[in-house]
Amino acid sequence: MPTFLRKRSIVSLLIAFTLLLGVIVATVLINARQQHDQANVQRSLDIELRLAHVFSLVQDAETGQRGFLLTEKESYLLPYEAAVRELDAEFAALGARVSDNQHRVAALAALRVDVQEKLAELRKTIELVRDGRMEDALEEVRSDRGQALMRRAREAVQRMSAAEQQILVERQAYSAGAAALTRTGEILALLLAIALGALTIKDSQRLFAKIADANEALRVANTKVLEESQQKERLEQQLRQSQKLEAIGHLTGGIAHDFNNMLAVIISSLNLLKRRAERGEKDFLKFADSALDGAERAAMLTHRLLAFARQQPLSPQAVDCNKFVAGMSDLLRRTLGEMVKVETVLAGGLWRTFVDPSELESAVLNLAVNGRDAMPDGGRLTIETGNASLDDVYAAQHVGVPAGQYVLVTVTDTGVGMAPEVAAKAFDPFYTTKGIGKGTGLGLSQVFGFVKQSGGHVKIYSEPEQGTAIKIYLPRFFGDDTEPASSPAAAATVVPMGSPDIVVLVVEDEERMLRLASEAFHDLGYTALQADGPATALRIIAERPDISLLFTDVVMPEMSGRSLAEEALRQRPGLKVIYTTGFSRNAVIHNGVLDRDVNFLTKPFTLEQLARKVRAVLKGAE
Repeated sequence: MPTFLRKRSIVSLLIAFTLLLGVIVATVLINARQQHDQANVQRSLDIELRLAHVFSLVQDAETGQRGFLLTEKESYLLPYEAAVRELDAEFAALGARVSDNQHRVAALAALRVDVQEKLAELRKTIELVRDGRMEDALEEVRSDRGQALMRRAREAVQRMSAAEQQILVERQAYSAGAAALTRTGEILALLLAIALGALTIKDSQRLFAKIADANEALRVANTKVLEESQQKERLEQQLRQSQKLEAIGHLTGGIAHDFNNMLAVIISSLNLLKRRAERGEKDFLKFADSALDGAERAAMLTHRLLAFARQQPLSPQAVDCNKFVAGMSDLLRRTLGEMVKVETVLAGGLWRTFVDPSELESAVLNLAVNGRDAMPDGGRLTIETGNASLDDVYAAQHVGVPAGQYVLVTVTDTGVGMAPEVAAKAFDPFYTTKGIGKGTGLGLSQVFGFVKQSGGHVKIYSEPEQGTAIKIYLPRFFGDDTEPASSPAAAATVVPMGSPDIVVLVVEDEERMLRLASEAFHDLGYTALQADGPATALRIIAERPDISLLFTDVVMPEMSGRSLAEEALRQRPGLKVIYTTGFSRNAVIHNGVLDRDVNFLTKPFTLEQLARKVRAVLKGAE
């Protein structure tokens, strides 16, 4: 071969080798770039999916909050709590994926701020409900601030998703350009380079197909998420409305049923009493007793409703539960009968608690009666006291229960027990497993409301055919300047009478209540003056220096009973005052607890209750 041909061949080979090497190098570099682009595409897809999940979690949190606002049941907050826990992890994962792009980092930070503001709004309404400020919580919802925050979060997610879509388009365009350069190089390369280029094109086409399929899948997924979100919101609105109507119907139906029964007894008894009296017959006292019994049952029903709603006025005192339970022993044995054996297990070194003794007695008696009813053939009822400490782990597992030290009162029976689904609804108002006419379904609701209003916790442990234990945790009292209260069961049964030289001014804007209250004081032996309003009362106080006691309603149109008493005490510093009302949220009661300087008698009251309250107040003035 001629030298120049050999040289040409060598040059050609070198050129061919160089071209082939260039094609190989270019192919390797392009493949590496494509793999990098594919990783970026996957990262963009992952970012979009995580953004959609973040928005879904915010919706779950709002759903949990709405359910809790409607029902005040802590179980409805499970979606909210799960969403709060997951959101931090999702934001951390998103932060790792966008850390190489300052625009992405800024957008993610803005989204996180929107989400945190939304969660803060949800948390605020939840805390308001837990504090018993339902109206404030509803006002917060009606302000539409939550809707605006949700809209901002949705728009932020959409902006970030649109940005990721733009990045995907740019990367597709870059990949298309790289493929064109590869095809141009392949045309100029040798046949081997052309074959290699063809393979590269084939790989590129598969990659483009995958990217197109992923984009289509993402588009379909986004459409599905939006449709499901809208459908979920519609279903949740229907569910909330249905649950609201069901709860209202259940509550009003139970109240109407029980009140109608009690009103039937009162009206029938009074009608019969009137007819017997008109005929001159003397056998009518039994009808008066029946009417009084019906009225007292109606008053007890109202009291239980207020207890369940955590609105009954409490007068807490330092209580030694050992002495308290011991003082109730005789009452329990008389109430439960001979077929039930009552045992008490009193702990040594028991702490004191700070509760309303009357309400605590009512709660223990309610639990004891429920235990008796669960043992139709007799059995054993045990009341046990002890010290207890609830740690942070327990508090985290039971929403609304603060960790700390508690005084524990446990009422255990050996009765039929409860299935889990029954125990789960045991504290619901008007829910009862007893036969018709054998229970209102408010006993455990009253216990629950009283314990929660006192800052405590109540827990049911029960198994079918094994009995039931209900544990009441009452906060430990750390004060040392209060004499421990004993059980009200030991109170005297004799009605204390007054004397005519003790003058009582009765202030009541309702004419019939004014007349009846005055007659009650006359029957107890006191001299009673009447005032139909605060202005008349102040005039009488100025004219009669012999008035010893002011008995006033709290809610009146001109001024409240508290304002009247303050003005009367300014004129007569030694005057004793007793307030009375059927329901008052803030005049003499704050956070469900009576003010320390208040003597209070809840309407309706019996003659015996009035006599004892007046005697106690006047005796304290001696």
